[in-house]
Amino acid sequence: MSEHKHEHHILSIKTAGIILGLLLLLTAITVGVSRINLGFLNVAVAMTLATTKALLVILFFMHMKYESRFMQAIVFMCFLILAIFIGFTFFDVAYR
Repeated sequence: MSEHKHEHHILSIKTAGIILGLLLLLTAITVGVSRINLGFLNVAVAMTLATTKALLVILFFMHMKYESRFMQAIVFMCFLILAIFIGFTFFDVAYR
């Protein structure tokens, strides 16, 4: 039986505060940008901001930053497949 060395990583208060501040800033930017008409860029800007916030949560609050490369690759592939499905949905809706 192989030994699994799994270390628990505890996020420091300073790092958690910085990430929380970034998430709040990005949320404020999201609200501010939603009041501006950017034309066809509205969806792109909203998706970019949402992806950035999700990435911060996954990396730091879900501790993916401290996982093995294999686990990071699996999670990345899952999100890539999800992004492809969402992209095809946008194409389908755009060309109806």
